[in-house]
Amino acid sequence: MAVGVRRDQTGGELAARVGRGRPGGRGLEFWWWVFMRVSGIILLFLVVGHVLIMHVFGKGVDRVNFQFVAVRWQHPFWRTWDWLILSLAIVHGINGLRVIILDYVRRPGVRIAVSWFFYITGIVLFGLGSIVVFTFDPSKWPV
Repeated sequence: MAVGVRRDQTGGELAARVGRGRPGGRGLEFWWWVFMRVSGIILLFLVVGHVLIMHVFGKGVDRVNFQFVAVRWQHPFWRTWDWLILSLAIVHGINGLRVIILDYVRRPGVRIAVSWFFYITGIVLFGLGSIVVFTFDPSKWPV
């Protein structure tokens, strides 16, 4: 953890943890650090847009039903929008869990097991979500 300098009431220095700093160099950890910042900003716009479009504008949440989603997903733009939210949220979340595991799980065997549990869970959720987004056909569902 990075250590910052804080002053107490008398002007003396106090050491305080200020969180994890940017990784040095240009290794893989640095690029995951960059990904977390960029994906967080992109997710902010995608999710706020999703909430506004789906739940605020128009008739609000009352209009959202199977038919609404079926019509919306006829356009590749909306399927791509929703798939980007799915993809970025899962990878962003799994990477965040990876960092937490690195910080708090001390035993290497347990760290590897917990990490792989989350990796496999993320892969399964990503696969299932992608199948739903790209193979959704409303004509195969009774309404």
